[in-house]
Amino acid sequence: MTTTSQQFNFGSGLMFGTRTDIAGSTPVQFGTLQDVSLDFSFSNKDLVGQYQLPVATARGTAKLTGKAKFARIDPAVFSDIFFGQTRSLNTSEAIATGEAQAVPAASPYALSVSNAATFTDDLGVTYAATGLSLVKVAATPALGQYTVTSGGQYGFSAADEGAALLVSYTYTAASGSKLVLTNQLMGAGPTFKLRLFQSYNSRNAIYEFNQVMSTKLSLDFKNEDWTVPELDFSFFTDATNTLGTISFSS
Repeated sequence: MTTTSQQFNFGSGLMFGTRTDIAGSTPVQFGTLQDVSLDFSFSNKDLVGQYQLPVATARGTAKLTGKAKFARIDPAVFSDIFFGQTRSLNTSEAIATGEAQAVPAASPYALSVSNAATFTDDLGVTYAATGLSLVKVAATPALGQYTVTSGGQYGFSAADEGAALLVSYTYTAASGSKLVLTNQLMGAGPTFKLRLFQSYNSRNAIYEFNQVMSTKLSLDFKNEDWTVPELDFSFFTDATNTLGTISFSS
């Protein structure tokens, strides 16, 4: 007779999500997993007569939820698991902060930043020597002022001729990935299959849930600490009225 032994679990384990609302999706691992919690709660309905204690109790509706913290920031988790919107590959927003430039010594006292070809937005200009900020104006800059075009060209006053500057701006890089968040219709949202693997002393516990939908994504940014995204999610049954499986090795 085969028996199933009791076992212990240690650590956060490994967790994977595979989107189920579209065909042929790529599994995504929640990298550097910190902790996971799964909560199963049911409501009980009591039948009470003239006495204080119920004469019968029946289980009512169920609410199954979970949350996970994972330190590895993977764009696929954001696009496939939470937002359900398409990522653009080999393109991303980049930032140049404090790029060293100088006002030319001749008219028109204009300069182009290093990434002018893919320039997207201005983030300000300061004097390198003092750190004081120059003021952005629409045209005809005076001392301490500047203009900027959509093509990444900065213009200055003749009074600032030769001044050393630090220019900050954003531009498009031909690497990484980019997710444009658009307004979706009510009801739209990705579903995924969740798999959580636990292993200790050569014994495994595997939790699989067929239909999961994320409910909340939290990003906590702190000084002198790691950014660890936290994802909340809830479970529901698939087309066969199956929630999932929980299995333990012997």
